[in-house]
Amino acid sequence: MANSKYEYVRSFEQPDNLLPNTFIVVRLDGRGFTKLTAKYNFEKPNDRRALDLMNEAAVAVMRDLPDLVLAYGQSDEFSFVFYKDCTLFERRASKLVTTIVSTFTANYVFGWAQHFPDTPLTAPLPSFDGRAVCYPSPTNLRDYLSWRQADCHINNLYNTTFWALVLKGGLDNRVAEKELSGTVSADKNEILFKRFGINYNNEPEIFKKGSVLYRDGRPVQMSKTQQEKERKKRGKAKIVVEHVDLIGDSFWERRPWILSGRAG
Repeated sequence: MANSKYEYVRSFEQPDNLLPNTFIVVRLDGRGFTKLTAKYNFEKPNDRRALDLMNEAAVAVMRDLPDLVLAYGQSDEFSFVFYKDCTLFERRASKLVTTIVSTFTANYVFGWAQHFPDTPLTAPLPSFDGRAVCYPSPTNLRDYLSWRQADCHINNLYNTTFWALVLKGGLDNRVAEKELSGTVSADKNEILFKRFGINYNNEPEIFKKGSVLYRDGRPVQMSKTQQEKERKKRGKAKIVVEHVDLIGDSFWERRPWILSGRAG
């Protein structure tokens, strides 16, 4: 950057480098998606096309940023996890968040026509906001992801029951809300099964558990030169999309390198 008398304005910039040696999680959320789902008549309680589009955009983000080790998504949100030793953009929060949000949004809009061929996008276009949070330990990271997956289950059970009451039971929204007020999971399961013959356990896993994205392959110890070559390989590695439990130990025990915090 050329020196000039105006360069002093750089002194107003605030450093936003995130804590070193921590997992960085960037979570994005859809902005105004309640209106968007109504505008494009999304299927209730879940629209598989919309979830597949979210996953497709998330895969594109992971492919573009090899420093990402994992992503988890449900509904209109996605969380992207960077390795603990990530140095991308010198760990600047603004750079990491804007890169992920803009890349995700661009791919979401680009892929819309493939998933919703009969409903072209019109203004205002879909957009997302984002934030970055640091988690110092594997336990903290697992607890964060467990929180998001538990949220997925709780919301999906409620929404599945609510829309069964409305669409199949003929209740209006307010009456359905009142009937579900104060109910627990067992109550909702009973309503679904006894009134509508729906066994919640048989609902698609993507609705109940969300989507987990990770790279197919484990890293190995290597030099800095080898790490850079491996980083490029990771960008081309297959991204696996699964709908599995993250709260228990099985997923993590089978893939210990995810929580190692090291890219190589």
